[in-house]
Amino acid sequence: MDVLLVGGPSRMMDAMISKFNKAGHRLYLLTGKKDKSISYPHVFARYDFAYDNDSINDIFESIKPELLVFMGAYDTNFDWHRSRQESVRYTTALMNILSAYSMVGKGRFVYLSSEDVYSDSYTSNVPEQEPASPRGFKALAVAQGEEVCENYRKVQGMDTLILRLDHMYCVPRKGQEESSPCFRMCLEALKSGKISANSRNTFSMLFLNDAVELSYKAMASISPESSLYHISSMEEINERQLAELIQEKMGSSVELVDTSVGSNYRLILDGGRFDRDFGRKIFTHYEEGVEQVVQYMKRHSDSFIHAEDAGGGRMGRIWHSIKTVVGRLVPFLETILCFFPFFLLNNMAAGSEYFSKLDFYLLYVLLFAIIHGQQQAIFSALLAVLGYCVHEMGGRSGFEVLLDHNTYVWMAQLFILGMVVGYMRDQLRQIKKDDAEEILYLNGKLDDIADINDSNVRMKENFEAQVVNQRDSLGKIYDITSSLEGYGPEEVLFYAAQVVSDLMNSNDAAVYTVANRSYARLFSATSPEARKLGSSIEYTAMEEMYAELKEGRVYINRTMADRLPLMACPVYEGEEMKLILMVWGIPWQRMTLAEANRLDIVGHLIQNAVVRANRYLEALHNQRYMEGTNVLAPDAFTQLVGAFTQAREKDLTECTLLEIKAEQKDRERAAAALSGSIRQSDYMGVLEDGKLYILLSNTNAEKALGVMERFRGCGYESCPREGAVV
Repeated sequence: MDVLLVGGPSRMMDAMISKFNKAGHRLYLLTGKKDKSISYPHVFARYDFAYDNDSINDIFESIKPELLVFMGAYDTNFDWHRSRQESVRYTTALMNILSAYSMVGKGRFVYLSSEDVYSDSYTSNVPEQEPASPRGFKALAVAQGEEVCENYRKVQGMDTLILRLDHMYCVPRKGQEESSPCFRMCLEALKSGKISANSRNTFSMLFLNDAVELSYKAMASISPESSLYHISSMEEINERQLAELIQEKMGSSVELVDTSVGSNYRLILDGGRFDRDFGRKIFTHYEEGVEQVVQYMKRHSDSFIHAEDAGGGRMGRIWHSIKTVVGRLVPFLETILCFFPFFLLNNMAAGSEYFSKLDFYLLYVLLFAIIHGQQQAIFSALLAVLGYCVHEMGGRSGFEVLLDHNTYVWMAQLFILGMVVGYMRDQLRQIKKDDAEEILYLNGKLDDIADINDSNVRMKENFEAQVVNQRDSLGKIYDITSSLEGYGPEEVLFYAAQVVSDLMNSNDAAVYTVANRSYARLFSATSPEARKLGSSIEYTAMEEMYAELKEGRVYINRTMADRLPLMACPVYEGEEMKLILMVWGIPWQRMTLAEANRLDIVGHLIQNAVVRANRYLEALHNQRYMEGTNVLAPDAFTQLVGAFTQAREKDLTECTLLEIKAEQKDRERAAAALSGSIRQSDYMGVLEDGKLYILLSNTNAEKALGVMERFRGCGYESCPREGAVV
């Protein structure tokens, strides 16, 4: 299955890539921005484009992904510290991705949401049908994203799936912030040596590995019952209990501060619907999950705390403060230091015949206006005015200087020129910045076109190789299933099991023929494991499997029930179920939508051969059976025995041929007497020697003893016949 993941770098993205890769899917990645410093192993093709890029449509058309997973609430491309601006960008990005994906016309869109869509307190666990109550720009944007996905599903018939993860927490990346309560408390402990906790806040948390495993179950499902699921551990914990657990893992140096105020607040998502549809098992509980987070953040504390934090030490805070102050003062210090040379030059030029008309203060102001802009132009002008006044008061009183109108004219000239030049400098810098961004955008578009073309060439070459070599290509599947056309009508079902085994890459496959509306009988199997259900099963009693088979869908054993196959597919003729194909020995990571689709295709292709064989046998019914009896004629029975014998030699079935001790003239009466003691799947016939035989399908020599005893009760002796004529 082709899977496209959409989102920035994060632990969630890494875990998703790992899971889909292990499941055998082909992965594509849309990162949302250009960042070549981060590598993504196991990704087939990577696209470093923004979500609003015009090339998104071309990317989707090139890939045509069967599954698109948008990280949504967990996408690190959105900086929620600027929530007002980011909420608009988030909604725009989602709309662009959804509209582009809807044009593909197939596939499932998965939207990852969170508990943020709820802000109220709930006395019981929150089910999916509870209306969202977002509070804040991020929560509102995430909730609106859910509504957009739901509208696309209802209006355009798009297959969308919304997964709300309940307070997901994980081992963070170095220096990367997380929004979980566990990360917040660990960070507070590292920065200040204290943990603030309110025992009245109650919630449940879900570790990343469990979140990905459970999400994958829903994503890979062929037809989920619902379009919205809550994924939650439903393990209740409050802030104080979590803080005590973190304190225990970090050591006694961390102080616990109780901030229990206000009314009780409880928010736990109800995962009951998910549990019913897919099964829910939590592997990482709080004790080990919190310990992993604490130990990692302690080892890499330098990437999470700053010098000014309490955890950075007193000297670190002092040094950070010094660097901050110096950085802000450098432009002003530069202006002050340069003032003194210009002050001296201006005083020296005052008595010079050649330089008396040159205004060094004006040059000084213009210089800093050109270099630093309007802010430093004003500051340098103030220093120039101060220097001018000091120089003038050398020959006049300060009062006379202040009353001189030339002073104010000169000051106005200085400030006006300085501010105008500074303003023009700032504007020119902004224009250059805009031009650079425009050039960068156009170059980016050119690079995008080149990248898409290169990617298309690589995919074309890969698909060409896949058509020839890959086991799940349609050409390969058709080639293998077409081999059934070369077998006789009696042999088709035997080798159907072998075909299923080959195409599903499993050593354990079985074919059951439906005897009636309740029971099915084993016809052929490729291994003892595939025969473990027995020669006859009441398939309607296997409720979980039967519910899928009667709807014509492939059954996937997601609960790993021991008495059920891992996958099963029905084969219908018209409205009537004729066969059930069953497969065992499939790894968990291959129990996916892609594997189910492959088995479904195999079933339809096998159906053609089976229907052809059945119609051929029905057409020759009168020629195959002796007139007025259910006894196969010598030619037909010889072919049938030969087919069973060859299948037994290839370990595809078990069979026993019994010779009935009856005179030839008594043959018809014996056949009539014994017909009630054999199964629908057994055959009665005559070989070239003229004797009556019964072929017991899926019966070894040991089981045949019971059948021989029944025949004896009917008044006829029998014995096994080995080396039957082929």
